[in-house]
Amino acid sequence: MSTSDGVAQAVRERLAFAEAVTRAAGAAALRHFRERDALVVESKGLQDVVSRADREVEDIIRGALAERFPQDGFLGEESGGGGQYGSGPVWVVDPIDGTQCFLAGLPTWCVSVGLMVNGRIAAGVIVDPCADECFVGAVGGGAACNGRPIAPADVADFRSGMTEVGYSFRVPRQPTVGFLDRLIDAGGMYHRSGSGALGLAHVAAGRYLAYIEGHMNSWDSFAGAALVLAAGGWVNDLTVDDGVTRGSVVMASGRRLAPALHAMAGAAGFPMPAAPEAGR
Repeated sequence: MSTSDGVAQAVRERLAFAEAVTRAAGAAALRHFRERDALVVESKGLQDVVSRADREVEDIIRGALAERFPQDGFLGEESGGGGQYGSGPVWVVDPIDGTQCFLAGLPTWCVSVGLMVNGRIAAGVIVDPCADECFVGAVGGGAACNGRPIAPADVADFRSGMTEVGYSFRVPRQPTVGFLDRLIDAGGMYHRSGSGALGLAHVAAGRYLAYIEGHMNSWDSFAGAALVLAAGGWVNDLTVDDGVTRGSVVMASGRRLAPALHAMAGAAGFPMPAAPEAGR
C-alpha cells in the first residue's frame, strides 16, 4: 500500500467514527438547547460566550476520539490543545459553533469536527441538530448531507442566490462594509446566520453561493472548509501563516464563482490569499 493510500484509508476510518461521535454530540447539544434557560453563561470577550453545554459537548467529542485514536492530536475551542499540528492526524473541534444563536433560542448553530492530516485539511463533519442534518466529507472523496451527495452552486456571478457574509471584531470593519457594497452593486444578496461553520456547510451544499469572513478561528472553519473542498468547491488555504492557531480570512464558493469572489474581496480591502487556479 502506498503512503497516499494509507493516508486515505486513515481518513476514511476516522471520518466514519467522527460521524457517529458528532451525531451523538449533536444530540447532547440539542438537549441542552431545549433546556438552555438553566445554563450558566460566561463571556470570553466581544462576540465570544461559552456555556456548560459547550464544555460538556467538547468533552464528549474529545473523550471518544482519544479513546479510539489515542495518538491523534486535538485542538478544541474550549479545551485548547498543544504540541505540533503539522504532522499526523489532528482533530479541530468547535462543540457549538454559533453559541450566541444557541443561547438566544435561534436554530442556526451546529457541532463542527474537522480533521487535518500532516498539516492539511482532510475531512469534516458538521451536524445541525435543529434541522436533523449531518454533513460529511473527505477532500478528494466527495461530500454528502444525510447520505445524499452535495455540490456547490455552479454559477459565475452573484445574482442567482445569497452570499453568507460573516463579521469578526478581531479585524477592521471596512473590508466587510466594502464587500457588502460591491456585492449589492453586483446584483447579489447577503445573509448572516450566526454560525460560520454552518454557513460553509451550506456553501458545500449549494444553498449559499459563497462565504466570506475577515477572520475565523480554525475550529470554526476547518470542518466547513473540508466540506466545500470535498464537494468540489474552492476555499483559500486556511493553514498558511500559522492559520491553525492564529486563524485566517475565509473565502469559499463554487469553482466558477471563485475568481469573482477573490476579486471582489480584494477590491474591498480584505487580506488577500492566493488566487484560485485558472480554469479550476
